[in-house]
Amino acid sequence: MRRCIMSGTSRERFLQTINHQDPGDVVVDLGAASTTGIHAEALSNLRRYLGLSPKRERISEPFQLLGEVDEEMRKALGIDIVGIGTNWTIYGFENTGWKTWHLPQGLEVEVPKDFVYTVDHKNNTYMYPCGDIHAKPVAKLPAGGYFFDNVDHTAGEFDEETASARKDFRDDYAVYTDSQLRFMEEQINYYYKNTDYALFGAAALTAMGDMAYIPGPAQKLPRGIRSPEDWLVAHYTVPEYVHECYEMQLETAMKNVKLLKEAAGNKIQAVFVSGTDLGTQRSQYISNDMYREFYLPYHKKLNDWIHQNTEWKVFFHSCGAIEKLMPELYEAGVDILNPVQCSADGMDPVMLKEKWGDKFVFWGGGVDTQKTLPFGTPEEVYAEVLERLKIFAPGGGFVFNTIHNIQGPTKPENIYAMFEAVRDYNRMTK
Repeated sequence: MRRCIMSGTSRERFLQTINHQDPGDVVVDLGAASTTGIHAEALSNLRRYLGLSPKRERISEPFQLLGEVDEEMRKALGIDIVGIGTNWTIYGFENTGWKTWHLPQGLEVEVPKDFVYTVDHKNNTYMYPCGDIHAKPVAKLPAGGYFFDNVDHTAGEFDEETASARKDFRDDYAVYTDSQLRFMEEQINYYYKNTDYALFGAAALTAMGDMAYIPGPAQKLPRGIRSPEDWLVAHYTVPEYVHECYEMQLETAMKNVKLLKEAAGNKIQAVFVSGTDLGTQRSQYISNDMYREFYLPYHKKLNDWIHQNTEWKVFFHSCGAIEKLMPELYEAGVDILNPVQCSADGMDPVMLKEKWGDKFVFWGGGVDTQKTLPFGTPEEVYAEVLERLKIFAPGGGFVFNTIHNIQGPTKPENIYAMFEAVRDYNRMTK
């Protein structure tokens, strides 16, 4: 297959891609979103492997210990997209005032000044909300682990008769502050005026039912139903409570996307609106009927406003076996699906491209980060990436990225082989 197409700038090619037009060279992402990034240890090893300037990696997202993909790395790898979000973390503190810290594996990195923690006698590390070490810990990094897990730190028992989701979650869903908006506006204006990168925005707190946020990682004393298991069960046992929570969240989400529009205009081309996982490796978390009742109305209202008032495309992240939910996601106004977990049941890449390639942009699916990328040989990585490119890339509608974040122990030579396959594919198809 050869294409007589001249590749434009990253931004131009991204616009073609998300409008299902052939962009010439495949658009490539690393680090534009919290689900398309790379662990700080893997990033450090890759930096050394590529012979780039040595530096301490900066943790851009402490929950998953993702490293900040800087300009030198973007240039070295041919990255086309820059992500723009607030400078606040999931734990309720700001990404400022950097200090040194060591990953459990020993690597020295930089973390925000309010990244406060304790270590127990088993070498487990505990994170605290809002930089307050006197509060209960909200997350745990197991000894030798590569990312934090939320821990239960609720205040008291849930009383179904007196419970109010609006009261329980009122501190979880907040409207952008002026400083957050100014930060994003400055970043957007800088990259829009001074670079040719595509710009990818992130709307705050718009993901109904996101299990990273339900436990209240930024709250010192969260109330109500907070464990992921109990939250899923609540859809059956206290449906009015779940609806009340999502109604309140939608009200805040609508305010935030309107404020983001005022700050960004159409200088961003796509926006992250949901990271709620709807599937597992083998099946769905939520049935189609449950999605229609509890999620579709809220997603559709938010996405409709975005489509009617901006030129942005809507990005939706959900791991797992979600092909059977794609009719509902399309009805809800989702434009872009990530991470395209081809290893999950019913997520065959050929079928996805043939059946859904004219309806969704696939952002991800480039290589398996559970098996091939961390544990395969460079040759196996190269072959899998080339195969996925041949399936997903023709005709546009595909942003190359791994299936979720690149994990810490991933060998740098495998990551290099992945990007080498992308470069070779672009050369082969011209």
